[in-house]
Amino acid sequence: MKKRNDLNSAKPVTAVHIVQKELLAPYNPISVNLIGAGGTGSQMLTALARISQALNGLNHPGLSVTLYDDDTVQRPNLARQLFTTSELGQYKSVALINRVNRFFGLNWKAETARYDKDFCSISQGMAAITISCVDTVKARFCIAEILNIYHKNSGGHRDKPLYWMDFGNSKDTGQVVLSTVGEIKQPASKQFLPVGKLPFVTEKYADLLIAAETTDETPSCSLAEALAKQDLFINSTLVNFGSSLLWQMLREGIIYNDALFLNLKEYRAQPMKIAA
Repeated sequence: MKKRNDLNSAKPVTAVHIVQKELLAPYNPISVNLIGAGGTGSQMLTALARISQALNGLNHPGLSVTLYDDDTVQRPNLARQLFTTSELGQYKSVALINRVNRFFGLNWKAETARYDKDFCSISQGMAAITISCVDTVKARFCIAEILNIYHKNSGGHRDKPLYWMDFGNSKDTGQVVLSTVGEIKQPASKQFLPVGKLPFVTEKYADLLIAAETTDETPSCSLAEALAKQDLFINSTLVNFGSSLLWQMLREGIIYNDALFLNLKEYRAQPMKIAA
């Protein structure tokens, strides 16, 4: 019997990303910036609290979150976002952080300011993980610019940015994209092909973002109008996928996908494998 050609018999190597080791067994809680406290951000904050509590049960110090949003709670925000009538008029970030801190016994922080270059100093807006739940392409490009500045100037800062997770959605579709801020050093592996750099959403999907940008930024005047723009469960469904990816990062230390596209109307989710 003839021997099979080694080239033909070789199995394709799976591309993966090995998570920065300092996040897996840190001495202090991992710093997280959550930008945006609307439909997605309000859901993501609760998911982060659950992740932090679960990590504590595994002898991990958990997370330390700062929530950024300069908007206040209005009636159209009710139901689709996690607010009640008693919180009308309050800053979204303050209302959510106060509630999560009381429920989970945390000491997380709220910032009633927009996360932009006017606010961020070289250390003020820095965190190991940035999670953006913003409405506009302009805001995403602004965050990308800030993270690039931090990457170049942070040196050995404890909260040097390492990862950026971005959420975006329309009425009943959405996506979550995980990126590295710069390149994360990868260990050698015979089993996998470790990939150290996961491109920013503003690099990898720039054309898609620009094409999906809406020109109607008029605030909704009622809950019915708000629900006509975004489905009631698009945000929470997308958050479940994104928070699951974050949990896999911190629990297992290895990921195989760096993005996911969701179509809630067709009940279809498409993960994107890490590209070598």
